[in-house]
Amino acid sequence: MPSPPPKLLKLRIRALADARPDRRRGLTSHRAIGAAQLLLVVAAGALWMASRAPWVVIRSFDELGPVKVTTLSGASWSTALAPLALLMLAAAVAALAVRGWPLRVLAVLLAVASLAAGYLGVSLWVIPDVAMRGADLAGVPVVTLVGSSRHYWGAAAAVLAAICALIGALVLMRSASHAGSARDSAAKYASPAARRSRARGADADVGSAQTNLETEPEISERMMWDALDEGRDPTDRPRGADTEGR
Repeated sequence: MPSPPPKLLKLRIRALADARPDRRRGLTSHRAIGAAQLLLVVAAGALWMASRAPWVVIRSFDELGPVKVTTLSGASWSTALAPLALLMLAAAVAALAVRGWPLRVLAVLLAVASLAAGYLGVSLWVIPDVAMRGADLAGVPVVTLVGSSRHYWGAAAAVLAAICALIGALVLMRSASHAGSARDSAAKYASPAARRSRARGADADVGSAQTNLETEPEISERMMWDALDEGRDPTDRPRGADTEGR
């Protein structure tokens, strides 16, 4: 059996060598997406815990009974915590189905959501006085306020969720970029064959057009007059007729 030409053998070896990094890159991309999904699930759980945890305690006294203590959970203090948790969970599921630019859009959405969750958590430290807002949320008259306190571990959970979601978004963006570069690399190495295929198709089209032009008889002025003298239509000629009389 004759051995393949050296040039063809080199092309086959190169194709096999290029396929191995692409497989490794694909495995790395799947692992990265899996790690991002785990981070998003952790972020969703942390946000859910933050929404259930106590954030602010309001104490009021209306002179008709003992001091009344009202505890505001994270969901009461910030109603966006629970929707953000659902968003993180839905994004973890969606990361299985999307690739390419939709994955980039998902990563950007997650980055924005992580910033929102971080802001909600940090705001508990930044707000100078939580008593006024706490009284408004708890429905307690301001004149009856006697004190307030903060519980920070729920806010810390929100900040932790924001960090996990931001890292997950960066991992997804990097995975999408690697997948795009892998497709570009595959297109780069496949382009010579694709160009050859397109060139063959173009040559076939040109050859077909040339054949059609060659098979269509060309009628000279002399042949037209001869046909008219014979009482025939000069344009009504058999396809196999030769172009004699030019």
